[in-house]
Amino acid sequence: MFEGLGRTQQDLLNALLYHGSGMSIDELASHLAVTRTAIRQHLAALERDALVLRGATRATGRRPEQLYQLTDHAREMFPRQYQLLANVLIEEVAGIIGPEALAVLMRNLGRKLAADRERNTVDEARIVHHMNQAGYEAQVFFRSSGEKEIVAHNCVFHHLAAAHPVVCELDLALIGALGGGEVEHLECMVRGGQVCRFKLDPDERP
Repeated sequence: MFEGLGRTQQDLLNALLYHGSGMSIDELASHLAVTRTAIRQHLAALERDALVLRGATRATGRRPEQLYQLTDHAREMFPRQYQLLANVLIEEVAGIIGPEALAVLMRNLGRKLAADRERNTVDEARIVHHMNQAGYEAQVFFRSSGEKEIVAHNCVFHHLAAAHPVVCELDLALIGALGGGEVEHLECMVRGGQVCRFKLDPDERP
């Protein structure tokens, strides 16, 4: 869940998860049974990594106590069930509108995502740039014939697309709309491929 973090730092983040209003250094030291100095050092590292932030101060009758809280980024590192929700939503929508309309919906979503990123059509290098911002780990591959292909090493919707292959229509529409052409899905990880390979034909409008 928290790769690269030590046990104490993980326990600290878990403690803050259960105390949404924040915890002081003294409270964290007592809760984790470590010294205040160690807590300060761990908090400094977690602040640097944008996992912890300084929240409100709390009156004590003496010097106010600084409270520490989880950042939104840290909260997202705890388990989430987006996959479960997306799977249920697709099943429900498919049951309401039917498979053909669902495919149209996925293509429309892909085009909308493209329109949010570019106003004009772009080349494969720029398409790969946008794909990598979304986590596709893509690159432009040149075949011996000189033809370009887009190769994605990470299918960002893999588990969802495995259950609902129609999700791939979103990828195809996104690439096609960005490049202003029709897209051929040459290889697909969901269908047993090692990568996802796409060939854009800018002469064929989607």
